[in-house]
Amino acid sequence: MTNTAQPVPFEKAVSETGDPFLLTPGPLTTSRTVKAAMLHDWGSRDASFGAINKAVLQHLPEIAKGADEYVTVPVQGSGTFAVEAMLTSFVPPKGRVLVLINGAYGHRAKRILDIARRRTLAHETPEDTVPDLHRVEHLLKRTPSITHIFAVHCETTSGILNPVDEIGVLAEKYAKSFLLDSMSAFGALPLDVRRANVNAVATSSNKCIEGVPGLGFVICRREALAATKGNATTLVLDLLDQWQNLEKTGQYRFTPPIHVIVAFHQALREFAAEGGVEGRGRRYRENCRILVSGMRALGFRTLLPDHLQAPIIVTFHMPTHPRFIFQRFYDGLKERGYVIYPGKLTVANSFRIGCIGRLGEKEMRGALAAVREVLDEMGVHDPAAKAA
Repeated sequence: MTNTAQPVPFEKAVSETGDPFLLTPGPLTTSRTVKAAMLHDWGSRDASFGAINKAVLQHLPEIAKGADEYVTVPVQGSGTFAVEAMLTSFVPPKGRVLVLINGAYGHRAKRILDIARRRTLAHETPEDTVPDLHRVEHLLKRTPSITHIFAVHCETTSGILNPVDEIGVLAEKYAKSFLLDSMSAFGALPLDVRRANVNAVATSSNKCIEGVPGLGFVICRREALAATKGNATTLVLDLLDQWQNLEKTGQYRFTPPIHVIVAFHQALREFAAEGGVEGRGRRYRENCRILVSGMRALGFRTLLPDHLQAPIIVTFHMPTHPRFIFQRFYDGLKERGYVIYPGKLTVANSFRIGCIGRLGEKEMRGALAAVREVLDEMGVHDPAAKAA
């Protein structure tokens, strides 16, 4: 007898605006109200927009516990624009940067410095390993020409959390300027820039504050920023010039991404309503817990041990089952309303799933159910199984 039963169609998960859920490190799923903030037009030199922009810039140092000692300098462009502005503004022509690398974003910072013809010394560890602080201290002792230390707060190549406070202690001990890329951590992971002795920290609008892409920020110690005069290698990425113009006129030197800023202002209001860093971080940690425990129950292996895992994005080893094809897995999840991220590692074949954005328990459990469905569809009952 022929079996004529048809597969039960799956129900596609969609966000409140009908879009798929982005389980990525940013851009990410945003709220309806953040999106709605972009439905209006604003004059870039109008007082109403100026007040919104001023509120945004004043709020950010408070999140990093910088208070009046720090100022925010916005940079039109993606987060990497902010990182490049920070590095090329703060590092003088005769400076030398100890670059701590354990992923793609550390390598990107070194490339920025190389192109700007700034001297570097790299301390590189594997993508699943934090910097060796004893080795870092040894390098600082034996290389007095080092003027700056650069590190990534959460390296989204793997999702690893780097020891920012401990690096800051070494920066203070050896009188080095500490520059931090906190792109995917700012707003969700605690950061006290004064305690960590950070002179500048780069972040952007489309990560843990849950805004949309288009604007980077560098939160700078006021005195350290004032000392950068003459360092910048480009006009548009000169942080001091940007800050001085904003202070003097309240205006950007060049056209700002107005809609992005207004949406970010709304995102900051929602961030505060959720309880700031504590509240946002709590939701992301729960998302991460649900994801990791659920994926492990399905037979997947995480790259990182739990104590090194930041609740931002989780890297999973690629299954070895002969029927597992990543593109089919990715497409199957996308069809069901969940977009994940390919891997970016050299130490292991992998893929990544994010925990941030306008997501909660319902969405994370929905994603896990979708993973199970796609595995069943592919005939993969044990992801760790190997070909005979």
